[in-house]
Amino acid sequence: MVDLQTQYQKIKAEIDLAISNVLTHGAYINGADVSEFSELLSTYLGGCKVIPCANGTDALQIAFMSLGLQPGDEIIVPAFTYVATAEVIGLLGLKPVLVDVDASDFNLNMAHVRSAITSRTTAIVPVHLFGQCANMEQVLELANEYGLYVIEDVAQALGADYYFRDGSIKKAGTIGHIGCTSFFPSKNLGCYGDGGAIFTDDEQLAAKIKMIANHGQERKYIHKYIGVNSRLDTIQASVLKVKLKYFKEYILARQDAAEVYDRLLSDINQIVIPNRNLSSTHVFHQYTITIRNGLRDELKKYLEEKGIPTMVYYPVPLNEQEAFSKICSIASSGLEQTKQLCNSVLSLPIHTEMNQEQQIFIAGTIKDFFN
Repeated sequence: MVDLQTQYQKIKAEIDLAISNVLTHGAYINGADVSEFSELLSTYLGGCKVIPCANGTDALQIAFMSLGLQPGDEIIVPAFTYVATAEVIGLLGLKPVLVDVDASDFNLNMAHVRSAITSRTTAIVPVHLFGQCANMEQVLELANEYGLYVIEDVAQALGADYYFRDGSIKKAGTIGHIGCTSFFPSKNLGCYGDGGAIFTDDEQLAAKIKMIANHGQERKYIHKYIGVNSRLDTIQASVLKVKLKYFKEYILARQDAAEVYDRLLSDINQIVIPNRNLSSTHVFHQYTITIRNGLRDELKKYLEEKGIPTMVYYPVPLNEQEAFSKICSIASSGLEQTKQLCNSVLSLPIHTEMNQEQQIFIAGTIKDFFN
């Protein structure tokens, strides 16, 4: 699904030197690379505050902790997403309200979001699934209308651009009150272990987030908030500093690979290729197709027999997970599209090192199945 080894070989000398420098100076926690990476990423994102942390799940948890929400407050999240998005909501005693998505782009259905808002709603969590932004202009309009926080889950869409109707452009993760991302190795910008970060334009909120990520500590041994211990270690920051230099190149490589897939698969009637929204670029963390006629599982098995890996993101909606059975509620609009997608989506291999020969083989094998 992703070829990190070949990617590493191309930048091996820079990566090895970066890690060696950390081993030499020995500042494994909060070394200079951490603050330097944060500043570089802030510049890339347009100048927002960047607070690194240990992983993407921690980023979400810390974001919610910083907003002073109360137990029982309702948080609107898509039902079609990875568990972490809603997991931290339950962990903090908040209530996930699951909303259906649009089959066209896998992101929040905004009409359903509006219908899910109640007097207890305090926040909306748009998940920019598979690499493309949710409808952030409408999200912000609803948030402003009802006085809600917006926490972006940008773990799969870091680097995507969102285009507003007035012509302005913002990077995914810098549009709402807080953005949260992951640097898991398979992400578009991934380290060689766990890592994450939180973004905000609000300086006071950034200071609070930074304290919460460090035991709620205002200064050494002085603790202003109940916090957690969540740090991006120096070695991972040194890796990310190198990879950030190539990030634009990596995004273009994924976009090129997606266009090749589009060309090779667009004439197969049983497949729906990924939609592109005019309001957002797509950075293709995943290339996810939808299979018609209930043949997804058969196709997946066939491809595996031919040595082609695929993944189903996600086979079980959040409302059917036992962990959420007693804490979440479902928006009155229901989850029809989510249920259908769980049974029909299939993600094909896509990464920075793909070549057309590989993609021709994958597409040809898919065509053989349907023929």
